[in-house]
Amino acid sequence: MAKLNMQQGLVLGMSTVAFTICFMIWMMFAVLGVPIKEIFQLNETQFGLLAATPVLTGSLVRLPLGMLTDKFGGRIVFFMLMLICVLPIYLISEATAYWHFLVLGLFVGLAGGSFSVGIAYVAKWFDKSNQGLAMGIFGAGNAGSALTKFIAPAIIAAGSWQMVPKVYSAIMFITALLFWFLTSENKAHRVASTVTLKSQLQALKDPAVWRYCQYYSIVFGGYVALALWMTKYYVSEYGFDLKHAAFLAAAFSIPGGVLRAVGGYFSDKFGAHTITWWVLWISLVCLFFLSYPQSSITIQTIGGPVTFHMGLDATTFTIVMFTLGVVFAIGKASVFKYISDDYPQNIGVISGVVGLAGGLGGFLMPIMFGALVDLTGIRSSAFMLMFGVVWVSLMWMYWTEVRPMDKARELSRVPRADPME
Repeated sequence: MAKLNMQQGLVLGMSTVAFTICFMIWMMFAVLGVPIKEIFQLNETQFGLLAATPVLTGSLVRLPLGMLTDKFGGRIVFFMLMLICVLPIYLISEATAYWHFLVLGLFVGLAGGSFSVGIAYVAKWFDKSNQGLAMGIFGAGNAGSALTKFIAPAIIAAGSWQMVPKVYSAIMFITALLFWFLTSENKAHRVASTVTLKSQLQALKDPAVWRYCQYYSIVFGGYVALALWMTKYYVSEYGFDLKHAAFLAAAFSIPGGVLRAVGGYFSDKFGAHTITWWVLWISLVCLFFLSYPQSSITIQTIGGPVTFHMGLDATTFTIVMFTLGVVFAIGKASVFKYISDDYPQNIGVISGVVGLAGGLGGFLMPIMFGALVDLTGIRSSAFMLMFGVVWVSLMWMYWTEVRPMDKARELSRVPRADPME
């Protein structure tokens, strides 16, 4: 038992560290993209594409990586994934054209696929009563998006933007070695060799899987999109320099990562449905206030014109973003509690599908953010878009979960007729 507990601890601890580093690198263009945008005179849409490019491949590979994890085990898949990313990360320092960053970003984005590997690897080491908490602790590696906001600006200030990918490639290589030597593999956690690709994908016919994809596209996809977008938003909207903008942007990224474990605990205790329902409602309220653009209204009074300014100042904006980060963190854990409850045997495949949907949300939204700003000139249009996505998720959840549950409760209260009467 002591040996098992040690193995569980090392697997959870090293997987969380490895995922944190992978996520830090996956989000590197959130900071690195700002000086690159200035050097190459990119517009908002081009910046959105640059920031989001790694998210595309990190999303697309989640399903195949989840299947490989179920088949061959998480340890070898996670280790090989990190090694493959080392060279592309380094080569970013040698890039001299916009398209170079886009191509290399596709390869660096493979690091984002580490989530579907790690979540399946970790979950199978714990029993059902503790899976939510274990997956929440692992998912706290999302805080890597905040870590890059502290590390990258410091490296740029001390040297140049080219030093960031060089340092990150070294970190990734060292992390891969530590992960390999400190973790264990249990072959009993793999699916049977007789399980075919077709049988693994059967669960995709379940409508619930696609509903979870929709939830995750906002709590994770929205988190990724905003983590990529916020540093530049603070620079453009409030006039902060890169260092201070990245620091304030971390107020959203940090709780959005580290509090995922809290979401796992709440999901174990109160259930995935209850937690996700409240997460979506609080998100909707936060996004309502964030969506309101900076406005000035002039009213003609008997004493002359009076102008009122409406809009969030930097402090209030940061507080609301912090709140949004907290609820997104809890929501990310609650969605995966749904998965561990409903699909314990092929969690790798289902987490890959749901992770793919969430990652695609994180890829598409920054591009749409940039396009909306270019089209409307309103920076808060990014939050208007997300408000609409959350509203769709709430409606879907109401009609497919809340309403059927209410009907079931009503039927249970109806007294049954006595067959002897």
